[in-house]
Amino acid sequence: MTRATLRYDQSSPTKVRQVLDLIRGLDVAEAREILRFSQRGASEEVAKLLDSAIANAEHNDHISSDELFVHAAWADEGPTAKRFRPRARGRGTRIRKRTSHITIEVSRYSDDELRARSERESAAGTGAAAERRRRLSRGRRVAASTAADHDHDHDHDHDDEVADELEETTEAMAQAAGVETDAPGHGDGDADETEALAEAAGVDADDTEATDDTEATDAGADEDATDESGDSSKGAK
Repeated sequence: MTRATLRYDQSSPTKVRQVLDLIRGLDVAEAREILRFSQRGASEEVAKLLDSAIANAEHNDHISSDELFVHAAWADEGPTAKRFRPRARGRGTRIRKRTSHITIEVSRYSDDELRARSERESAAGTGAAAERRRRLSRGRRVAASTAADHDHDHDHDHDDEVADELEETTEAMAQAAGVETDAPGHGDGDADETEALAEAAGVDADDTEATDDTEATDAGADEDATDESGDSSKGAK
C-alpha cells in the first residue's frame, strides 16, 4: 500500500470529499478518466495527487500502474484563516478560508483479482491486454499499408523506366534507318510515324508521289495520242 499526501490545499474538506467519493475503490485508469472530465474545482488537485501516489508505487514498490486501484482516500480539515469583510452600518462579517489535508492510498490487486479481471477484459475486449493487442494490430496494418504504397511507387517507377527505354530504342532505330524524329508537340505525330515506318521499310514517300505523277502523265499522253490518231484517220477518208 502506497500513499501520497497534499497538505494545506486551498479547498474546504467538504468540497474535496465530494470528489474523493467519485474515485474511491476504482481502478487507477478509471479514476484518472473520471477526474479528467469532472467539473468540480478540486478535481485538478486530486488528479495530481493520484498521479503522485501512482508514481510512488511504481518507483518505490516497483508495481505497475495496471495493477493498482484506489484503496482509500480522505480529506482532513486544516487550519482556517479568519478574515472580515466590511458590511453596512459599520458592521463586519467573518470570512473563513478553510484548508484541507488530502491523502490518497493506492494498493495492488491480489493475484486472483488480477486473473479474474484479465479474463473479464479479454471476454469484453477491453483493458490493458486488449489495448496492447489493438496497438500491435494497428502497427501491423500501418506497416502493411506502407509496404503496399512502396511497392506501388516502385511499380510506377519501373513502368516509367520501361517507357524511357522503349523511347530510347525507338529513337535509336529511327536514327539507324535515317529518320529524324521531331520533338513532341511539333507537327503531326501520325504523319511522322507513317513517314518513319515507310523509310524504315525502304520506301521513299517522295518517290511514291513521283511515281503517281508519272503514271498520270503517261495516261494523259496515251489519250492525246489516241485523239491524234482518230483525227488523222478522219482526214484520210
